[in-house]
Amino acid sequence: MKILILGAGQVGGTLAENLANEANDITIIDSDGARLRELQDRLDIRTVQGEASYPTALRQAGAEDADMVIAVTNSDETNMVACQVAKLLYKTPTTICRVRANAYLSKAELFYQRDQKKDLDSLRGFPIDVLISPEHLVTKHITRLIENPGALQVLEFSKGLTQLVALRATKGGPLVGHELSYLRTHMPKIDTRVAAIFRKDRAIMPEGKTVIEDGDEVFFIAAGDHIKSVMSELQPLVKPYKRIFICGGGNIGQRLASTLESRYQVKLLERNHDRCVMLSEKLRKTVILEGNAANKDILLEENIENTDVFCAVTNDDEANIMASLLAKRLGARKVLTLINNPDYVDLIQGGDIDVAISPQQTTIGSLLTHVRRGDVVNVHSLRRGAAEAIEAIAHGDHRSSKVVGKRLDEITLPAGTTIGAIVRRNEVLIAHDHIRVQPDDHVILFMVDKTRIREVEKLFQVGLTFF
Repeated sequence: MKILILGAGQVGGTLAENLANEANDITIIDSDGARLRELQDRLDIRTVQGEASYPTALRQAGAEDADMVIAVTNSDETNMVACQVAKLLYKTPTTICRVRANAYLSKAELFYQRDQKKDLDSLRGFPIDVLISPEHLVTKHITRLIENPGALQVLEFSKGLTQLVALRATKGGPLVGHELSYLRTHMPKIDTRVAAIFRKDRAIMPEGKTVIEDGDEVFFIAAGDHIKSVMSELQPLVKPYKRIFICGGGNIGQRLASTLESRYQVKLLERNHDRCVMLSEKLRKTVILEGNAANKDILLEENIENTDVFCAVTNDDEANIMASLLAKRLGARKVLTLINNPDYVDLIQGGDIDVAISPQQTTIGSLLTHVRRGDVVNVHSLRRGAAEAIEAIAHGDHRSSKVVGKRLDEITLPAGTTIGAIVRRNEVLIAHDHIRVQPDDHVILFMVDKTRIREVEKLFQVGLTFF
């Protein structure tokens, strides 16, 4: 695919890295020449220095024959206008736009949706095919972690019918120290599949005789209503969370408090007085506190030792890290920390900070969903981009498809790839060798080695006989 990426920041750069490694034709537009040179030195991509929304810059980047424009600059307005210019002047088939401000997102009529099949000549609003809101994605990500105590990552497929969960196996979990085959004996009525195990950052492809060890990072897939039962096998049962403390009242903090306040006791700490006044008017049940999270006295006064989850979601990585470390030291049960700099994520996760959340990785997965070939409806980037989970729809018949009509043990998968489950007409079928893939099945795959993605995509592309 020929793809134009507008904006060479963290998201644009990470996305370019992901896509360039998969033999796409990538061009990045940005006004920062030094940043473009740095990317060009590392990646096999073209760069154009200029304003991303200017017709001249888009034309110079090759917008006239581009398959897709992905606008991820730091300016919502630039992103929206760039998509409009690309669509109206250069008839770009697919435009993807990152929009942060809720003032725009709350007005659906500003954007036409692709499924409305409107004629370009009669368009009203910005011609954007796919809207991406990092704040919305991060809020959903944090909410799922709070709803599933003990999880490191919770990913949904087929509208939540099935979930892929990552957690740290802990001594005291019934399965820890046993072979995986023991799970079936111990829980005969619960069907699940372990998709991958990472031990000291080394991937292990799970088999029946694989023994789960204390400290293993285990990825398993199960129907949504079986998740908690399987989690209880891998770590001692964690009590449901009740008290949530949010540090930072920006877009993410506000959205998170609004999502959680009806089910949890939520406190939100914000240092800006005017923002506190606005939050107290917008939020109904959340207790709004004015002050600095690095102030030990404020945290002690608010009984931080009784807090179940401390979420640091300000725009400042260092402030988030310091506030999280202080909260943990003072007794907070679990600490979730928003980290924008990807180099920090590996440094801090797993110590005093339980989960480091990278907005870039959360956003990248959502963007990749629209870039993948074949009918891919969900992509999740895992382990800082090294692994990937995808949901692909099987089309065709036994003559035109490499998967339809075949038993799972007859499908030749690339090394390091496993099929975790199939969703068929709203029924979750955990992967077993005897299951045959049928047309329109949603197949959920886990890839330890993301560089094999092209081979997986080819499996789900329909041959000419289908037409």
